[in-house]
Amino acid sequence: MIEKTRGNVRTELPEPSAPRARSRAPESLPKVSGSSFGEVLERLGTQIDRGEALVKRAASGRHSGMDAGELIALQAGIYRYTEAVDLAAKLVDRSTSAVRTTLQGSGG
Repeated sequence: MIEKTRGNVRTELPEPSAPRARSRAPESLPKVSGSSFGEVLERLGTQIDRGEALVKRAASGRHSGMDAGELIALQAGIYRYTEAVDLAAKLVDRSTSAVRTTLQGSGG
């Protein structure tokens, strides 16, 4: 652990680790251990719906007059949305490949 002190506040930070692979699921999505595939897809769909609503509000100009912090929060929300869409695309691609492999193996 690394200790960082600022004023009277001491914070323990984890040791730096190796860079993470890009293909990891976004951290904004809930942890899904023990969940069924259908539940995972449902949560992912909910995250994508929220992102689409956020993008729609931003495109309509409802975010005018925002301060820097609010703009950064908007940017983070749109980033989470793009990560969720990317994850959904990967799931569809891998599922399609699995079905294709299964059908080829059975002579279909």
